[in-house]
This record gives sequence, structure tokens and C-alpha cells, in this order.
Amino acid sequence: MERGWLTGGGLLLCLAVSLLLQGRGDTFTINCSGFDQLGVDPAAFQVAFDRKAFRPVINYSIPTQVNISFTLSAILEVDAQLQLLTSFLWINLIWDNPFMSWNPEECIGIRKLTVSAENLWIPDIFIVEGMDVDRAPPGLSAYVTSEGRIKYDRPVRVTSICNLDIFYFPFDQQNCTFTFTSFLYTVDSMLLGMDKEVWEITDTSRDILQTQGEWEFLGINKATPKLLVGNNVYDRIIFYVAIRRRPRLYVINLLVPSSFLVAVDALSFYLPAESGNRAPFKITLLLGYNVFLLMMNDILPASGTPLISVYFAICLSLMVLSLLETVFITYLLHLATTQPPPMPPWLHSLLLHCTSPTKCCLTAPQKGNKDLGLTPTHLPGLKEPVEFVGKGPSPQEAELNGSPGSSRGQKEDKAPQQYLVSLWVQFSRMMDTLLFRLYLFFMATSIITVIVLWNT
Repeated sequence: MERGWLTGGGLLLCLAVSLLLQGRGDTFTINCSGFDQLGVDPAAFQVAFDRKAFRPVINYSIPTQVNISFTLSAILEVDAQLQLLTSFLWINLIWDNPFMSWNPEECIGIRKLTVSAENLWIPDIFIVEGMDVDRAPPGLSAYVTSEGRIKYDRPVRVTSICNLDIFYFPFDQQNCTFTFTSFLYTVDSMLLGMDKEVWEITDTSRDILQTQGEWEFLGINKATPKLLVGNNVYDRIIFYVAIRRRPRLYVINLLVPSSFLVAVDALSFYLPAESGNRAPFKITLLLGYNVFLLMMNDILPASGTPLISVYFAICLSLMVLSLLETVFITYLLHLATTQPPPMPPWLHSLLLHCTSPTKCCLTAPQKGNKDLGLTPTHLPGLKEPVEFVGKGPSPQEAELNGSPGSSRGQKEDKAPQQYLVSLWVQFSRMMDTLLFRLYLFFMATSIITVIVLWNT
């Protein structure tokens, strides 16, 4: 009797469990009765709507698969000082809800419905680099298919951190990141995947990108590293968005005017230093360049030291150096016309080596020009050396003074002074030549650097 009772009780228990499971399974399919007369009945989805506070899975040991993609529709602003990128994204999330499925044949052929996002469970996917509140518009809806697949599209303005490297400004290329991950669910509860391939996201973003301003969109790459926080592991997808600055505006407004001022300053070496017009001209250029730098200060990045700032610093240094050299040469020529100082032997040898390499073996003169075989009329850089040291007495004055040979003697005595004057003039011209070649080398290097950076 007891064995029969146990057998009968077991059969009743199995029957009850099977009925419960069958009834529970029926609740997974939406009842579409009456859709052909009254349209979609919200009460048919109320059971699924009541579950929006819980992750929509039948077995909680199985993680929910959420597929992610986005479209970059606008690059609004890049703040180099705050290291922020402001952009506009269309974020697409797709996941399955087994409690939202129905049979299209029983539901007058409906295969897709639009449901308010407030009635659905939404995965807590966010962008790690985001530095602002979510600015998505309220009252959004989601598409639900008959298989229970939900597609949720969300437009959002994103202000995110971007590690900007402005050294090559304005030819810089930046690589900003968008890291999508869950705030709450670990890999045991949620896995992230790709709804589209990376090349599809890149092509779609390039086609619909609406801003044609300072920045140019290059492409997107991705990586899928796990995030370990203590003992919890979170799934994440990192998108690398490459953008490049359009340098044409900065080349026209910054580099071209600066290059013109430096070129004009280099051409000022053709003005004779003894005329006294070169120094005022260089001072005017230097003041104009300082005013130019003050006006362009707002355009340059406020953080870091870009390469263009180094270029401006070198330009300013060259102009200051050329002005100091002009002042020194003017003072040296003035001193040479009144009382020429003796030239040091090493400087004299260097001057001969630079100006006349075939005469490197010549030594410094001891008395006049006779030791070197030079005459005042053949001194380089001087057409009339007598003008620098004053005119000698005429033959009539010499006869009145009672010294017929004094005129010839004075000329012989002034020959060493004339030679020193010619040496200092040669030295000033050598300094002008060296500084002018330095200008040419700097301008050529700058042009080559701009061409290389613009084409890379």
C-alpha cells in the first residue's frame, strides 16, 4: 500500500511540474488575440513590461549578449587646453529579450514593433571617457522584432577626454578613444559584441559626417581587452577614432607671414652697414614681428610646446641676433674710421682662411703692407681707403712746412692703418655672410619640414 501510494504521489508531482512548466513556457509568447480588430493591445505586453527591472534571461547563469555599434556624425570641438573632444554619436545597442517574442502568423503578420524605451530593460552601457551628463533626448523608443530582438538607437552629444599630442601643430593627428563598458554587470552577466564590422562603422561615419571644419575624420579601429577591478572582470570594447587637423588656415595665417618677415630681414643684409640705414630697418621688422606674435597668440594652443612655437622662437632669435650683429658692425666700422684697433693674430688668420684660402700661410703684418705684398689700392672691400683715416696734407702744404718728403712719409705711416681698416671691413662682411647663410639654411629647413609634415 505504501509503495503504491508513493508511486501515485510521484506521478501526480510529475504531472503538476509538467503543467507548471507548460504554463510558464506559454507566458514567453505574446498572445495576439484581438490584434486584427483592435490593433496592438498594450495589455498583451504588460507581463514583459513588468520585468523591466530585471535582466531579461530565463537562466541567470547565462550572460546577456549586447552588440554595440555607433556612427560618428559630427566633430564639434577639440579643446587642446582642457584635452577634451566634443562629438555627436548615434549609439546602437542590440540584445535579446525572450519575454518579448510572438508568432507573426498569429499576430496579423506583424514582425516588428516600436516600444517606448521606458517600458524595457536597457543595458547600462556607458562611455568611460565621458566627462558630461548624458544629453540624449528623452522619450526614445526601441524596435522589437518577433524573435524578441531589441534594437535601441540613441543619439548623444559626447564630451570625452582625449589625450592630445600637439607637438606637430598644425599638422597634428589625434587618436581619441571611446570605451564602451557596463557599469554594473560583469562578464558573468553581460558580454559585449560588435553589431557591425569596424570598416562598416568607418564608411558610414565618413559618409554622413556633417562637419567640414578644422578636423578631418580618418578612420576607426577597435580593441577588446577585459577590465579587471578587484575580483570582478568587466567586458569592454575600445574604439580608436583617428582625426587630423586641416593645416591650411594656420599655414596661411601663421607660417606665411612669419616667413615673409624673416625673408625681408635676411634681404636687409644687402644694405651697407656703414650707411646707418640697416639698424633702423631691422628694429622696425623686429617690432612688427612682436606685434604679429601678440596677435597670433590666441590661435596657438595654450598647453604644451608645439613645434610651431619653437619655429617662432628661432625666428625671433635670428632677428634679435641680426640686430645685435648690425649694432656691433656699425660700432666696429665707426671705431675703424677713427682709431682702428689691432686685430688679434688668430682672428687675422681666420679671416684670411675664410676670405682667401690660398693665403693661409701668410702671417700678420709687422710694418705696413709690404710684408704681405699688398697695396692700399688692392685691399679687398675698400675702394678709397684714404677716406677712412682722413686726407693727408697737399704737396704745397708740405713745402710750406719745410718738409718736401713728409707727404710720402705720411702715406707710408698711414698704410698700416689703412690695412687694419680694410681687415675690419672684411671681418664685418664675413659676419654678414655667415649670418645670411644661416638665414638661408633656416628658411630652407623650415620649408622642407612643412612639406614633409603636410604630406605625412
